[in-house]
Amino acid sequence: MATTYSWKIANLERETADGFVFTVHYTVSAEDGTYSAGAYGSIGLERPEELIPFDQLTEETVVGWVKEKFGEEKVEEIEQALQSQLDEKHAPTKQAGVPWT
Repeated sequence: MATTYSWKIANLERETADGFVFTVHYTVSAEDGTYSAGAYGSIGLERPEELIPFDQLTEETVVGWVKEKFGEEKVEEIEQALQSQLDEKHAPTKQAGVPWT
């Protein structure tokens, strides 16, 4: 089954005077039907020329900002790291334990 990735916004930090969002806290999850993996991070934003009023922001808009700030290569790198975690769950290369009972 193909892996699906879901980018979500966990929290926003903003200036109270005008609603400028300066930090975005995000999560990325990967699911392949059997296993799941996830990541959490934060990214700072620069002040844009025109602000969208805080109460008019959508999660889709803010996820777009995060992905744009990272760039396509970094987004792919994050998703590939999650895919590697899923691959390891399907075919573990490391284990813990002792050989006796």
